[in-house]
Amino acid sequence: MEGMDLRDVAILLVDDNANMRKVISQILKAAGVRKIREASDGLEALKIFQSQEIDLIFTDLMMSPVDGLAFIRWIRTSTASPNPYVPVIMMTGHATQRSLNDARMAGVTEFLAKPLTARGVMHRINEIVNNPRPFIRATEYFGPCRRRRIDHDFQGVDRRGLPQVEVQDALAEMDHEDVY
Repeated sequence: MEGMDLRDVAILLVDDNANMRKVISQILKAAGVRKIREASDGLEALKIFQSQEIDLIFTDLMMSPVDGLAFIRWIRTSTASPNPYVPVIMMTGHATQRSLNDARMAGVTEFLAKPLTARGVMHRINEIVNNPRPFIRATEYFGPCRRRRIDHDFQGVDRRGLPQVEVQDALAEMDHEDVY
């Protein structure tokens, strides 16, 4: 992470708590970020996102009148979105399995539970820069692949919802010369 040059990265910071925006802004400035835009809710963030080039978004989950999930869904699915591929880091003080799942289904790239640490913020940025995930378009989802890693030793069905096939039957039918 020491070698990351973040001077030219434009970050949009969206949180209804001004003190939290200040804390995150200070962490980002200490890391070398010079282009930080701030918004107090998803609606204000939409206006900034449409009018300025943004490379990375940090957004809170719970805000009013437009919360973080609605904001992310708009970014990922609206034809008016200038960059549906922009990395989004969701922050929340209400980190539950449900909020994590909702954020993943909305298309977040990374997830951070509050209280935040400088180390946690930088780790998420590092993941986005050094381990980018491909984007997936499915019937009800558009966003970064939700799988963190590819398990090359996995011997089951790759896609959920596909009919289960016995592993031994599949191996018997496979032409081993076609593998890699």
